[in-house]
Amino acid sequence: MPDRDLEAPPALAARGGTGIGRPALFLDRDGVINVDTGYPHRPEELAFTSTAIDGVRLANEAGCLVIVATNQSGVSRGLFGLEAVDRFHDAIRARMAAAGARIDAIYSCPYHPDGTVAAFRADHEDRKPRPGMLLRAMREWPIDRARSLMVGDKPSDLAAAEAAGVAAILVPANSCDLGAVVATWLGRIGGRAAA
Repeated sequence: MPDRDLEAPPALAARGGTGIGRPALFLDRDGVINVDTGYPHRPEELAFTSTAIDGVRLANEAGCLVIVATNQSGVSRGLFGLEAVDRFHDAIRARMAAAGARIDAIYSCPYHPDGTVAAFRADHEDRKPRPGMLLRAMREWPIDRARSLMVGDKPSDLAAAEAAGVAAILVPANSCDLGAVVATWLGRIGGRAAA
């Protein structure tokens, strides 16, 4: 993995980190945690990418927060409702927990500017590439943004991270080695989050 993929954005490097809080591993959902089959939303459709559980567990063991930030435009497109998103997230958390891994928070954006459901038709600040979900997480959790990382499979994930002042890496959809990405990141930030 090239060194430049894990560098802090220039604006962040110039400011330096606050040193307050814990590093966070921000993860996109579809294509990074679970296989993206095209708007997956039923628990029976849940298939983790090959080392997703390992990567989350490594971050947990290092004392890092694990936070998911996911666009879920299927809601605005009328393909499924918010309840289906919640059930899918409950299934992710339960299966992760059964394997000794924990996701601390999941932020999802059901909005899309071209949605067919009027209540969710919007160009919302939470929709990546905007940084709304990451910024909200940083307000709600004790996060050291200078030592945090966003892992995504789309340029919009990286754009959201850059706008939030978080380092990011682009991985191949459905086949990233999250375990290796997390191990490399932990090595660069000192391997263990401050307690």
